[in-house]
Amino acid sequence: MSMKIWQSLAIASLALGVAGTTSAGDISRGQELSETCVACHGADGNSTNPEWPKIAGQGERYLFEQLVAYKDGTRENALMAGQVADLDEQDMRDLAAYYASQTPDIGSADPDLADKGEQIYRGGIPDKNVAACIACHGPAGEGMAAAGFPRIGGQHATYTAQQLQKYRSGERSTDANRIMRGVAERMSDDEIRAVSSYIEGLYKSR
Repeated sequence: MSMKIWQSLAIASLALGVAGTTSAGDISRGQELSETCVACHGADGNSTNPEWPKIAGQGERYLFEQLVAYKDGTRENALMAGQVADLDEQDMRDLAAYYASQTPDIGSADPDLADKGEQIYRGGIPDKNVAACIACHGPAGEGMAAAGFPRIGGQHATYTAQQLQKYRSGERSTDANRIMRGVAERMSDDEIRAVSSYIEGLYKSR
C-alpha cells in the first residue's frame, strides 16, 4: 500500500472513529475530582516524571475515551484501573474537561535525534510503509481533538516511546482501526527513540 493511500485511510478513519464526540464536562467539578490525580500528573496536568504523561491541554474526547478504556480494562494499567474504579461517566467527562482546559508545558528534543525524528514525523519512513505522524497529529503535534486523535506535542519522550513500544508489541490496542499498531510494528527502537524525542520539542499554543 502506498504512503499516500495509507495516510488517506488514516484521515478517513475520522468518520469511523471509536464512539462519538463527548459532551462537555464541568471544568470546575473536574478540578475538584483531580485532587487524586495530582501526585502523578501534577496540579495542572503537567507531570514531571517522564514515565507519566502530560495530560494538560489534551483533547477532551481522547481523555474521556482513555479513562473509559482504563475502567473497562481495554487499556491495562494497574494504577489507573484503581484510580478510575469508582468514577462514573459524568466524573470522567468532568475530569476530561478540566485537563483539556489546562495549558501544556513545552518540552525539548535531543539535538542529536532531532533531524531523524523530524524526518519520520513529517515524512514517515517510506521504505517501511510507515505513515507520517503529521497526518493525524498535526504540524505541531496538536492532534485533532474532535476526532479523538491526541495532542502529542511536548509530551515526554520517555512516555511516547513506551506507548509506541506497547503498540508495537500489541500490549496496547486502544487505537481505532489499528492505526498506531500498524505504524509502530514497522519501527525500530532507534526510530521510535528519534521521533519520540522530536515530539517532545513540538508545541503549539492554543
